[in-house]
Amino acid sequence: MAEDPRSQADALRSQAEALPEAPGVYLFWGRSTTLPLYIGKSIHLRSRVLSHLRDPDSARWVAQSLRIEHRRTPGEVGALLLEAALVKQLQPLHNQRLRRVRHLHAWRLADGADGTERPELVDTTRVDFATTPHLHGLFASRHAAQGALRAMADEHRLCLQRLGMERAWRGSGACFRASIGRCGGVCAGRETPAAHDARLRAALAALRLLVWPHPGAVGLVERDETGWQQVHVLRHWCYLGSADTLDAARTLDRSAPGFDMDSYRILSGGLLRDGAELVTLA
Repeated sequence: MAEDPRSQADALRSQAEALPEAPGVYLFWGRSTTLPLYIGKSIHLRSRVLSHLRDPDSARWVAQSLRIEHRRTPGEVGALLLEAALVKQLQPLHNQRLRRVRHLHAWRLADGADGTERPELVDTTRVDFATTPHLHGLFASRHAAQGALRAMADEHRLCLQRLGMERAWRGSGACFRASIGRCGGVCAGRETPAAHDARLRAALAALRLLVWPHPGAVGLVERDETGWQQVHVLRHWCYLGSADTLDAARTLDRSAPGFDMDSYRILSGGLLRDGAELVTLA
């Protein structure tokens, strides 16, 4: 016998209303016990989950849902980190963001044999992004990285020929863009290489990746208004898990599994220096 959709909706609403109005992560489950339908986070779990039940954009997977699970965190930081980790681990059907990107790419300025400073494209199979200085940008593919550099060249009148992305136009030595005013003209002798490269460095500076600022793993302590705390274990911009005590947190310290773009974006915006309570776990 088919399940009554009204009974299913009522059961979901009851589960949602029983959630705490507190920070954490929520998981919508269907018939599978290993593959969730959707994972999200909020600092107000009950309100956020109830909003999904009346949101037309969520209707497709809400209609398939049978159970709502939640995992509490003391605050927003823990919810952000846990959501990103669970999405990568469980690969929910309806989450489009926060999935693991196998190889990330970045630009690094390299000195050429002719004295030029050309951006070199590197990826996480060759370079440790957490500890290598002078990396710029964080791209999910080679194509995205090259597109970003071309857009930067357009904005700052950089020479694609000097950047190593284009050959001389019709053997003239100058690039085609110089003939239409979209390049500053370093290839045609209208500006010095030093002036061009200074613009390149300034443009790339806005995309500079931060090097992990600690010698090893640290614990980021987060507490709620009741005093309950978690220690979020972090190494090389990667989230390794959370524990209620420092001793338990130290057992989570291990080699980072690889550079994580989402954890980096969560943590690099000043979170590890602007008043955060950090403890060394070594």
